[in-house]
Amino acid sequence: MKGKSLIAVFFILAAFSNLTIAGSNDNILPYPIHQERLENGLNVVTVPFDSPGIASFYIVVRVGARNEVEEGVTGFAHFFEHMMFRGTDKYPKKKYQAALKSIGASANANTSQDRTVYHMTGNANKLDLMFELEADRFQNLNYSEPDFKVEAGAVKGEYTKNNASPYSQLFENLQNTAFDEHTYKHTTMGFFDDIVDMPNQYEYSKEFYDRYYRPEYCTIVVVGDASHEKVMELTKKYFGNWERGSYVSEVPTEPKQTETRYTHLKNGSIPPFMMLAFKGPAFNDKEIDMPALDVLSTIVFSSTGDLYKKLVLEERKVRFIGGGAFDSRDPNMFNIQASLINVEDIQYVKDEVMKAIEKVKKEGVDAETLVRTKSNLKYSFAMRIDSPDNIANSLAHYIQLTGDPESLNRIYKLYEKVSVDDIKMVAEKYFVPTGLTIATISPLETGGVK
Repeated sequence: MKGKSLIAVFFILAAFSNLTIAGSNDNILPYPIHQERLENGLNVVTVPFDSPGIASFYIVVRVGARNEVEEGVTGFAHFFEHMMFRGTDKYPKKKYQAALKSIGASANANTSQDRTVYHMTGNANKLDLMFELEADRFQNLNYSEPDFKVEAGAVKGEYTKNNASPYSQLFENLQNTAFDEHTYKHTTMGFFDDIVDMPNQYEYSKEFYDRYYRPEYCTIVVVGDASHEKVMELTKKYFGNWERGSYVSEVPTEPKQTETRYTHLKNGSIPPFMMLAFKGPAFNDKEIDMPALDVLSTIVFSSTGDLYKKLVLEERKVRFIGGGAFDSRDPNMFNIQASLINVEDIQYVKDEVMKAIEKVKKEGVDAETLVRTKSNLKYSFAMRIDSPDNIANSLAHYIQLTGDPESLNRIYKLYEKVSVDDIKMVAEKYFVPTGLTIATISPLETGGVK
């Protein structure tokens, strides 16, 4: 088992076994989640974990590309992922990096459609300094217009580098085609014209920071060798005077799609490629839809499924095929991807995918396979929560979706309840031609698939 000792595996499984024997509430996370909110709206989450001397410190900002509702200024959530490392008056960039080095910490950040996450892992005995560093830049970020222009140029370079990939180009086209009004229409990077104009938006950048880098948008997550009492003491010390903001973005609702849509990229330099993107649900930890779709995708589109065996192993029509739904705050897409050997087979492959889906609609799935799949999903997650960083990262994912880390436990309890009828229901509900966008890459002038 790559990267994991048998002893570590034993203790993880033992933890789950002990929970069951003790008659617990069967939470997927076998550690208590302490949660408390300050008066200014800042949420604080602590999970004590047996990792002597080590703690992970995350700040989840529930702001991403989704919040970029104004025309001409997309990409700023991602931009601030860069800008937040530019430094403050108290901790300029080099001093900030030296402070991290002094506590043996590594720090980074990433942005998605629904959030930006800042994280570091280091010496738990230096948690006070971690709080000081993060509180300073979250409340006192300071940068000049020349520094802003330099970072805006770096973002443009990142976009250009990423967009050299035909797959990135196609995904950007897919989002732009599949959505009309909702801000999921643009990628996390933003529209290219907005990125080109970004160096001229210095004043707007300060407005964006003032709007969104506020306590009501943020959750602090500390996992590891730290008590909740200590975390709350430090939070109040360093973040207690952080002023709540007042801005709320109004994200437009996407109108119902009424027909199949198409986007095509003519490119003969890579193997033919197809994405079938069906409109799916928003994440909801109280409804069965997303867990049922996850189970369906694991059964139908994994490398152990009949479709993979037929198209990849037996007929050798495709190099790979896979599919799954996006967890997101608002309705997004269930995306099925296939890399083909020959472009002449593109319609055949699409038809075979639809046949597999129609079979699920009519017959459901094998009951034993369903039980096995749910068990695998549960315990594959259990095997990953073996470090402060992995636990904090998992909690951050669910905080971005609902604001509540307990969503992790609630959603995995729903997985247990997924039935054959539930899988048939979501197949009927979401896999419909009127909710489909087809995106293709090939040497042809058009996609060659209907």
